[in-house]
Amino acid sequence: MAELQIIGASPSNFVWVTRILCTEKGVPYKHLQVMPHTPEVDAIHPFGKIPVMRHGDVTLCESRAICSYVNRTFEGPSLVPNDPVTACQVEQWISIVCTTLDPLWIRQYYAAYVLTARAGRDPDRARIEEAIPKMAPQFAIMDRAVAKTGHLVGNGFTLADAYLMPILFYMNAVPESRGLLAKSANLSGYLERHLGRKSVVETKPEFLVHEMRR
Repeated sequence: MAELQIIGASPSNFVWVTRILCTEKGVPYKHLQVMPHTPEVDAIHPFGKIPVMRHGDVTLCESRAICSYVNRTFEGPSLVPNDPVTACQVEQWISIVCTTLDPLWIRQYYAAYVLTARAGRDPDRARIEEAIPKMAPQFAIMDRAVAKTGHLVGNGFTLADAYLMPILFYMNAVPESRGLLAKSANLSGYLERHLGRKSVVETKPEFLVHEMRR
């Protein structure tokens, strides 16, 4: 069978999701550490974003499409339940993570630390201070979401949890969001518990928070 390739730099939360899924299902794959807008990525994604995937003659971009392909194509436990209602609940939470949390928590707030650190500058305090008041009520909502079962949907780890975990990992790495997380007992417990999952441990990227200037 053709080799499955997951292409994209490991710190990307969306690359991380695809690798968590492969590990949960026991799917062998080759991970190619490639940045956005490089030839390998541009050949597959029309806008040069990561992750992208190659499996023989099949190429795909966008993490949700990649996860759907891997989940349907390969044997192993499915991270999307067969029950249609529960499956739609998983999709619902994935959409919330991707369209509400990621743009604010990662693209605005966390990027204010990472991008300036890479450039050798102090964090962009204006972007951070603008984000925090918007993030606080969202943390409360997500805390309630995992309170009942310790998962976003049902009693087991689903693709919705795989999408949330990398973001929470990064939120626990910088000061203000770490404080919000500490006030969210259910969410912080959720993070601590799932950080021990084999799929999360084995795919966790090298993390350079200690190099950030604060």
